[in-house]
Amino acid sequence: MIVMKFGGTSVGTAESIDSAAKIVAAAVEKQTQRDSAEESPGVLVVVSAMGGVTNTLIDAAQAAAAGDETPYRDARSQLLVRHQVVAGQLIEDGVERAGLGRLFDNRLREFERLCRSITVLGELTQRGLDVVSGVGERLSAPLLAAVLRANGVNSQFVDAGELIITDDQFGNANPLMDATPARCRDRLLPMMQSGVVPVVTGFVGATEKGVPTTLGRGGSDYSAAILGAALDADEIQIWTDVDGVMTADPRIVENAQSMEELSYEEVAELAYYGAKVLHPKTVTPAVESSIPLRVLNTFNPSHPGTRIVEKTRQLHHGVKAITAVRELRLITVAGRGMIGVPGIAARTFDAVARQRANVLMISQGSSEQSICFVVPEA
Repeated sequence: MIVMKFGGTSVGTAESIDSAAKIVAAAVEKQTQRDSAEESPGVLVVVSAMGGVTNTLIDAAQAAAAGDETPYRDARSQLLVRHQVVAGQLIEDGVERAGLGRLFDNRLREFERLCRSITVLGELTQRGLDVVSGVGERLSAPLLAAVLRANGVNSQFVDAGELIITDDQFGNANPLMDATPARCRDRLLPMMQSGVVPVVTGFVGATEKGVPTTLGRGGSDYSAAILGAALDADEIQIWTDVDGVMTADPRIVENAQSMEELSYEEVAELAYYGAKVLHPKTVTPAVESSIPLRVLNTFNPSHPGTRIVEKTRQLHHGVKAITAVRELRLITVAGRGMIGVPGIAARTFDAVARQRANVLMISQGSSEQSICFVVPEA
């Protein structure tokens, strides 16, 4: 069984959605031709919001909190038209299109009502922002499922809020992996065993009480890894707009090349330190379940991309890739009163932890007069 995740650029236009649907259809055909006796059944798809949609939703909600109602009203109408136009271009069945149109309208009316409430309150909480942020995936997933059906693939939309159970750290929720796998297996395996391809919303989950949460920006990769680990997938594929993991940012380095193979450890470091191909947390569920990852290009599907495994086949002692982290701050805690005083470092980082700040680097002088650490900008 394979998990196929498609990012925002891979579903940003009618043409890219059509390409993604054809890639899924080919994978389904390939899976059905295999001897499935030794493999889990089928194909599972995870999808992000259409490119730019999440930013539009967040900007509109923030404007609503500031008392401006125009952006969320404009966003509702623009997003409704955008999704309906794509459906009209890719789906011939009038009944199917009408059903999708009603779903889009209902989802966006809910978004509009929420923004109206935000305007009245004059406040956008992180919990409210999670509800707003996940609307895009709840539009794109049923759209892609319908396009797959139009391409002859038996497919059904599934909301990840029914599958991925998280804590209540809104904006960057953590999956509860003691409860999530059973929920995923109970909901998804019967569908897949009957030949249905589930299309699951990326990026989102829900608490045990059913309150919507998100896994952090770019969290659809993480969703795919969580679901892949829960279902013991044979491979997790991340479909994006580049030919795998590159040696450098191709927007900056003209001769950047894709790498054939990386280890979990290598790609985790690259993701953590700024490489945008994978969400930094994506690798963890794959490592724990020893599931290989592959990063592929939706717009160049014949390219083999980059395979990410526990241990690479070749030793490579040179530098493999270069990346950079932007928008950081260096903080220095210094003073003669720190010399020889036990527990200074513990007290410093306890204060940092209470602010839920992520420390990327730590340095302390041998004189013990200072501690330096690097954190992302607030």
